[in-house]
Amino acid sequence: MTEPGSIPTLYQWLGGSEALLRLTTRFYENVKADPLLASVFAHMDADHPAHVAAFLAEVLGGPPDYSQHHGGHPHMIRQHLNRHLQQEQRRRWVGLLLDTADELAMPDDPEFRSALVGYLEWGSRLAVINSQAGAAVDADAPMPKWGWGEVKGPYSG
Repeated sequence: MTEPGSIPTLYQWLGGSEALLRLTTRFYENVKADPLLASVFAHMDADHPAHVAAFLAEVLGGPPDYSQHHGGHPHMIRQHLNRHLQQEQRRRWVGLLLDTADELAMPDDPEFRSALVGYLEWGSRLAVINSQAGAAVDADAPMPKWGWGEVKGPYSG
């Protein structure tokens, strides 16, 4: 809960862990049916939606469960190594996630969606970079933290 008069985190605004798990569960159901993305996630573990929900929760201001149980941002980077993701797949991933958020009636106010789209664009572009040949994991890569008006400098990892 937020204190009266304080600004909620993005995590709080969207409804917390339960809402994120609902989002990622439905999203990956949609991914399995998507002609462009299905093959990328063909070998997805049954726990994948929960892991992504925990990652997003932490990034958006929720509890540090992903870091505590999975190894933080370096672990997420490792999941993308040598996957050779393409921009077309990245764009579809972002679009499908936003479509799923609409399908589930997640908050759609301009401030929240602007912040969410900002993170999804930033994070998915890092995933593409980290998926190309020669990408390496920085063991000290900090967990991204995203709020209502984030501006990040160039990625140096």
